[in-house]
Amino acid sequence: MTKLLYMNDSYMKECESIIEEVDNCKIVLNQTVFYPQGGGLPCDIGKFLKLGEEFIVLKVIKEDGRIIHYVNREGLQKGDNIKCAIDWDRRYTLMQYHTAAHVLAGTLNTDTGALITGNQIDLDKTRFDFDLEDFNREILEKQVEKVNSYFGIDIPVSVFYMPREEALQLPGMVKLASVLPPAVKELRIVKIGEIDTQADGGCHVKNLKEVPKIEIIELKNKGKNNRRVYFKFKK
Repeated sequence: MTKLLYMNDSYMKECESIIEEVDNCKIVLNQTVFYPQGGGLPCDIGKFLKLGEEFIVLKVIKEDGRIIHYVNREGLQKGDNIKCAIDWDRRYTLMQYHTAAHVLAGTLNTDTGALITGNQIDLDKTRFDFDLEDFNREILEKQVEKVNSYFGIDIPVSVFYMPREEALQLPGMVKLASVLPPAVKELRIVKIGEIDTQADGGCHVKNLKEVPKIEIIELKNKGKNNRRVYFKFKK
């Protein structure tokens, strides 16, 4: 299986890899810094370098337990040694949004008990859906004011691992309305100071000093107890 280097170091921008599988423009590596699309997060894009040749990585997905990198042209072979490089500016913005979303979800869960029913993180805004019964802009604005008090100050974000059964005994560990698949025996935990601790497989910043303040741009009622919030970073 491909070693997922971003799981332990979200700031790793490059790595050396060996190609294990080639199917035209579909590439599987022994290790990667590229995050595959999933969990409401877009995939990384970037490039492979082989002896001065450049191959653009257009898309990365997880399929049947394999991480598949789609490149713009053929020419790579099984066994090739390559250099991988992600589009770092893009990744970093997504990391900032992802961490901000965790803080908002964590505070909303603590204050109201709301669970996440859906999400989509993008480069210019983020969407979160909650199972929140009492839904109005005043409630959400108060939550945003609260989370903004955390952004820009020294609050560390750490990553560690716990056995599934042990982790699920802790209150608030899984804030998704749907339970994690039984096949996941060890959970990757993201802890943001004393604000939020939950199971998560995505990339985050190391400290809330790195996260800009946010503002609500749209609220939508998507049905019974399903409320949608769009937010973006303040300029």
